[in-house]
Amino acid sequence: MKGLRKYLAPFAPDQSGASAVLSDLGGIIVICDAGGCAGNICGFDEPRWFMKKSAIFSAGLRDMDAILGRDDRLVEKLSDTAGKIDAKFAAIIGTPVPAVIGTDYQALKRMAEKRIDLPVMTVDTDGMELYDKGEEKTWLELFRTFAAKKLPAVKNSVGIIGATPLEIHSMDAPDEMEQVLKNRGCEQVFCYGMGAGIDEVKAASSAEKNLVVAPSGLKAARYLEERFGTPYEVCYPGAGEILRRRLAQQGLTMDDLTGKKILIMHQQVLANAIRREIGDRAECTAATWFMLKKELKSEGDLHLTEEDQFTELVGREQYDVIIGDEILKNAVPGFRGIYLKLPHFAVSGKL
Repeated sequence: MKGLRKYLAPFAPDQSGASAVLSDLGGIIVICDAGGCAGNICGFDEPRWFMKKSAIFSAGLRDMDAILGRDDRLVEKLSDTAGKIDAKFAAIIGTPVPAVIGTDYQALKRMAEKRIDLPVMTVDTDGMELYDKGEEKTWLELFRTFAAKKLPAVKNSVGIIGATPLEIHSMDAPDEMEQVLKNRGCEQVFCYGMGAGIDEVKAASSAEKNLVVAPSGLKAARYLEERFGTPYEVCYPGAGEILRRRLAQQGLTMDDLTGKKILIMHQQVLANAIRREIGDRAECTAATWFMLKKELKSEGDLHLTEEDQFTELVGREQYDVIIGDEILKNAVPGFRGIYLKLPHFAVSGKL
């Protein structure tokens, strides 16, 4: 049944994805809502909220503010906040409220920049899409806004695009990726939004190469290639070690996957990377609830939209191994094969 969830929680929406990209960059982030969306972002979809400070605010729109489209009230609040916080930029993120009243984000941006001495970016999320759509819009707008100058490429430097807590397998993933890349000879690694701040975003054209670790970062990487000539590669550094650790937790090795029929459930880039590590020793299918880019898709890969599709798929295909977030196991109580836990925060809210 469409929309029915008996075992799975609602997935993180697009405004949460937009906030996840910007949360660690030192800006003022305004969620253009009445209070509920900002509460959900900070309380459920942003694990860093409990670890470090981030200037995420609700616009606090009242009924008449929304009905009459009083953008001046929002700009006034933003101006007052900018005078009290040492921020490097401001961002206004959309929710269903501005979507319903048809907010003009470009006009809002111009109004805000006239009042505050900060660059302002807007993201027209509407709360109707999933987190990766919001991330995709925000990564692209972020680099369009701040990566303005062509700088000389720094040899052996790499930028990582797409890493947010909603996409990665662990909060330690950026450090793990950096170590893997440095072991391969990279001297500088910039994980945008998780370690690398707004100054590194401004200097994005100096990266010798970009790595896209989630489908949401693909458009931004293409933009940087078109604008500055920076090549990119789609991969997830360290995927093999992730898989080996998950196997070891159950006393297994890669050899135990030989000849098995395997389903991998995660965001597309990580699922593909794990499949490459398994190689020809097993029959692997990648499936996701989120973006399934045609150019990254293999024959037989699946895009799911409903909970019962997942339940029926596992029952029909009789997989020997499932690799995915632990919460997905609840939807297949009859599964008796090997279940390897691969956390996906956007799905379960757990890492």
